[in-house]
Amino acid sequence: MTPTEYTNQELDTFPKLLAERARVDGDRPAMREKEFGIWQTWNWREVREEVNAFAAGLHKLGLQRGDRILIVGDNRPRLYWTMAAAQTLGSIPVPAYQDAVAEEIKYVIEHAGAHFVVVEDQEQVDKILEVKDECPGLKEIIFDDSRGLRNYERSHLHDFAVVQDQGREVLKSNPGFIDGELEKGEGSDISIILYTSGTTGKPKGVVLSHNNILITAKNSVEGDGLSADEDIVAYLPMAWVGDHVFSYGQSYVTGFCVNCPESGATVMQDMREIGPTYYFAPPRVFENLLTTVMIRMEDAGWIKRKMFSTFMDVARRVGTRILDSKSVSLADRLIYLVGNFLIYAPLRNTLGFSRVHLAYTAGEAIGPEIFDFYRSLGINLKQLYGQTEAAVFVTMQPNGEVRSDTVGTPAPGVEVQIAESGEVLYRSPGVFIEYYKNEKATQETKTAEGWVHTGDAGYIDDENHLRIIDRAKDVGKLNDGSMFAPKFLENKLKFFPQIKEAVTFGDSRNYATAFINIDLEAVASWAERKNIAYGSYQELAANSEVYGMIEECVSKVNADLALDKHLSSSQIKRFLILHKELDADDGELTRTRKVRRRIIFDKYQVLIDALYSEKDACFIETEVTFEDGRKGIISGNLEIRQIRD
Repeated sequence: MTPTEYTNQELDTFPKLLAERARVDGDRPAMREKEFGIWQTWNWREVREEVNAFAAGLHKLGLQRGDRILIVGDNRPRLYWTMAAAQTLGSIPVPAYQDAVAEEIKYVIEHAGAHFVVVEDQEQVDKILEVKDECPGLKEIIFDDSRGLRNYERSHLHDFAVVQDQGREVLKSNPGFIDGELEKGEGSDISIILYTSGTTGKPKGVVLSHNNILITAKNSVEGDGLSADEDIVAYLPMAWVGDHVFSYGQSYVTGFCVNCPESGATVMQDMREIGPTYYFAPPRVFENLLTTVMIRMEDAGWIKRKMFSTFMDVARRVGTRILDSKSVSLADRLIYLVGNFLIYAPLRNTLGFSRVHLAYTAGEAIGPEIFDFYRSLGINLKQLYGQTEAAVFVTMQPNGEVRSDTVGTPAPGVEVQIAESGEVLYRSPGVFIEYYKNEKATQETKTAEGWVHTGDAGYIDDENHLRIIDRAKDVGKLNDGSMFAPKFLENKLKFFPQIKEAVTFGDSRNYATAFINIDLEAVASWAERKNIAYGSYQELAANSEVYGMIEECVSKVNADLALDKHLSSSQIKRFLILHKELDADDGELTRTRKVRRRIIFDKYQVLIDALYSEKDACFIETEVTFEDGRKGIISGNLEIRQIRD
């Protein structure tokens, strides 16, 4: 069954589409999971049986049409099946980030009004139990992994497998139950509520229908020529719209197989074993992979480093042109083939990209050098621009029109326009229904004509490609009247593997400044080669030689900015290296690692003031949250470095 075929039938919900997949493609692999080092596979027929059994079990426990059901955990088949089972009954799945603390999960439970929770393991059960008494509407908790839960009080705690067994008994006595529930569902029904990352405040619940996701998924897979033969690795948070559309929506539309890694730590090894053909990652993942490669090469022998350098020069010069089927001399093609045998192919295999024919990145801008590096290796990496409110897709990069400085042209079925203020607006079949219980925010974001305010500033160039400058609310002006775009500067800084995070300042100031977080792995490797002793992140961050190395990175960014007529005034004059890593647990980042500027401004005001003073150092004490939830204080006298002209 092709993506187009499903629209010609009454397959307007995920459960209906699942039933058709089981009928037409029943023997094709639908999901794999690696557990205890062994891959287990379920075909589409088996997935439907698992989903139906759990749906009937949930019904017996009391889950009703319209009820919300919270889902918390890593990417696990049973958690994906929970979404389909809930939708079968007309209830609404609400995924939450697996690394969210108990208070964050409590907010989602209360705001969504969830009556049921399905979690992965003991860790997540403990979080739920910590706040259960404060959530009177919460009735039942169901867990996937029973390890560590033997002695827990079980009156409202249920094993996933047991609920399924109870559901199978229901289906024996009422074999037409599932079909009856499917008939009640419609494409306009709410399919899922996905909570935003909460960059500027409390997360908002984005309400999406089956039509929103299925039509958008269909348009996107046809736009990129995806088929049932794809393999994708599901490793990004299930609460994030990207995973939901790629690992759930597109999978159901095309019938391709979703592979769940054993753990976050084994993703790279699992990717090498699976060999995905279709891959998505935010820029940070691609940056981290490149950092790992460069660290390894710096530790390699002279001959290997020389060979890598020589052939990568060739790849940078002609690799992207070969990928885009552009004219390249025979001699360069032959040299590239040798490089592919010696360097590029082994490197793609190490990264798990041997079979990838399409890779996407989104969420924030990716450094052009990083983008071109992967494409020069023969990896068809593209950028897209999207939002939770759009069911991901706003723009895509068609083959032959892939550029590092744009996010592509409007995706199939999407209209894009630029407001007089410079803000990007769009409308599409994927546009969300509303923000849950937030009519004011809905009206502020979505017009009566269906146009959505993105909050991003950008423009459409002469080739109909969209360029994103920054968040519209974050774009400011220096005191000389020139534009200041903090995110643009931060992305240029984070191109360097030594810089993990950056926050820049300059609005209504005479010049731009920056906070820097060093990348511990990259800088530690550099420090070891320099014989620099350190005992902690804080000591390494305060080292004078580390400051010198980061100053070189900032100076290179400034040199690049000097050539940009719009942003030449935004060159960074002063910076400091923070004594701690910005952390979501400390409220400084969202769970998707976006900077919470307002919190950082309030929390580090003394450092910002120091950057715009004559001081060459500033003392600060900061509260931090440890992995076990305890609070502590970390302090430091931070150097402030002036960039030499």
